[in-house]
Amino acid sequence: MNARKKHGTDMGFTKDETAFFRGFKSPHDIQIFLNEIPYDAEAGTSSPKVVIHERKANCFEGALFAAAVLRMLGNKPLIVDMIAHHDDDHVIAVFKHNECYGAIAKSNTTMLRFREPVYRSLRELVMSYFDFYINTVGEKTLRSYSNPVDLSKFDRQKWMTTEDSLDFIGDYLNEIRHKKILSTKQVRNLSRVDDEFVKLCFSGAAEDGVYKPEKN
Repeated sequence: MNARKKHGTDMGFTKDETAFFRGFKSPHDIQIFLNEIPYDAEAGTSSPKVVIHERKANCFEGALFAAAVLRMLGNKPLIVDMIAHHDDDHVIAVFKHNECYGAIAKSNTTMLRFREPVYRSLRELVMSYFDFYINTVGEKTLRSYSNPVDLSKFDRQKWMTTEDSLDFIGDYLNEIRHKKILSTKQVRNLSRVDDEFVKLCFSGAAEDGVYKPEKN
């Protein structure tokens, strides 16, 4: 936690919104909040300010919200983009504690959410999601990830408080380099998971927000 802690009112939040942020004492508190609000299956990218008031979020919005709260707690507002094949991509907010990475995420599946800060490298953190990153036909779909993106680069666009769409951040993520995690041979040799595991991962998922590939 080496970034300077700022007051929410300095960032464009109201006093009530700033008081709301003060309720979060740890990264896991942020995860609990994201778990409790509904998954938003509609297209679009809203700011953390909008998430506070609408009490719903998709994966991308959840990562942006988590990054904003992490900033309030003294961390840099960092997100990592993960690219999948035959599946939805995933965005996580990342933080470090004792030189190890952890993550916070909103997900429509049960296994792609919080990670304790025990991973010694970013790749190690990303790979902790691999066996649980599956689609509805049991394919393991994670293929690549980005370096952490510091959202403070979008402060001029008021990414934390704007009422406008933040789709331009998604466009930026699509343009930056992603690191492959598998060789072509490894992809060919991947096994599918069994139906019981699929049911576990998608337990409680919002049906409208589930990517449904055709089973080969």
